Amino acid sequence: MQERHVLSILVNNKPGVLSRIAGLFSRRGYNIDSLSVCATEDDEFSRMTITVSANDKSIKQIAAQLEKQIDVAKVADFEKDKSVFRELLIIKVNVKPSERSEIVDISTIFKAKTVDISADDTMMLELTGDSAKIDAFIEVLSPFGILEMARTGGAALGRGRKCIKDQV
Repeated sequence: MQERHVLSILVNNKPGVLSRIAGLFSRRGYNIDSLSVCATEDDEFSRMTITVSANDKSIKQIAAQLEKQIDVAKVADFEKDKSVFRELLIIKVNVKPSERSEIVDISTIFKAKTVDISADDTMMLELTGDSAKIDAFIEVLSPFGILEMARTGGAALGRGRKCIKDQV
C-alpha cells in the first residue's frame, strides 16, 4: 500500500546536488509529490525535504540509493507522530466586497493571514499547516473562485533533541 512519506535529506551545499537527487527519483520511476530545499544552520549543508508516495519497501530502496550518493550526508524518513511537517500556501481569491467578511471568518477559523485586499475584488491569503489543513482551506475557498495559488513543498523536523546532523 502506498503512503505519503516525508524524507529529510542532509546534503552537501554544492551546485548540482538538487539535480542529481531529483534525477535519482526520476530514473527509478518515482514521482516527487513536493520538494523543498533550504539552507541549514551549518553553511556546509543544505536540507532537502521530499514528499513521495510509495510503499515501505520502495522507501527503503530509495533511502538506500540516496545514501550511496556522494553528496548525501544523511537520509531520514520522518514518521508522522515523531515529526512536525508544515507547508505554505499563498492563495488569491475572487471576492465581492459583500463577501469579504465571510472570507475573513473562514481565514480566522483556519488561522490564515490576509496579505492583500485589492479594489478589484480580490483577496490574497497566506496559510501554513500540514497538507490536510492546506487541502481543506483550498476546498472551502473554491466556491468563491480561486484565481491563483502557490504552494510550497513542505518543511519537516523531527521532534525532540535528536537532530539529523548529529547522525552524520
